[in-house]
Amino acid sequence: MNLTANRLTAAAGLCAVAAGATFVGVQINHPPSDVAHVVTTDVAIREGAKAVMAVLALAGITGMFVRNRRQFGLLGLAGYVLLSIGYLAIFAVQCIVGFVLPTVALTSPGYVQDFIDGAVGRAPAGEIGRASELFLTAGLGYAVGGLLFGIALFRAGVLARWASVLLAYGTFSALALAVLPESFSRPFAVPTGIALIGLGVSLYRDQRRQANEAPASELPVAAGR
Repeated sequence: MNLTANRLTAAAGLCAVAAGATFVGVQINHPPSDVAHVVTTDVAIREGAKAVMAVLALAGITGMFVRNRRQFGLLGLAGYVLLSIGYLAIFAVQCIVGFVLPTVALTSPGYVQDFIDGAVGRAPAGEIGRASELFLTAGLGYAVGGLLFGIALFRAGVLARWASVLLAYGTFSALALAVLPESFSRPFAVPTGIALIGLGVSLYRDQRRQANEAPASELPVAAGR
């Protein structure tokens, strides 16, 4: 049982590291968010990588929460739930942008551009239906959930505190993108990516440390006793 739990925790830590590295990597030389580029292979690969990143990040924060749930309290629970919802919504958005929009880009370029504008925080010129609710869920879940989860991690002191602070800052600061040019969205992703890497490494090391510290009750009993 303990061995299985330790392996799952280690896997969660590695997932967080992979998510952070992916989140930073996809921002490098990112093409503009417009109809002309949404049909390219480059964007399809990047959006697919972002979708995978969301799944990996969700696995990572789940491992952090489950392993340290007693220290998190209600604040950590609220942060975990909101951040999880945010990552699930992000996963849905990236899948739509990467694999659905290209199929209708030629027939409905106006809608595609409006959807992309809403996805990156700009005000769409036309009607996008319930997609606006999806964007709101993704934005608030990611920003507010990340802030609360980062604060809970810092207060619990169970993982690297610098990474906990960076997670809270990186996720919540994303709300500013609603009033900033799109060019700011790339560097704004870097702090969160680095935070996920730091927290993932810290979780993995914590698992290894606890696995190597065998409780006295598990030590072999001396012969003849």
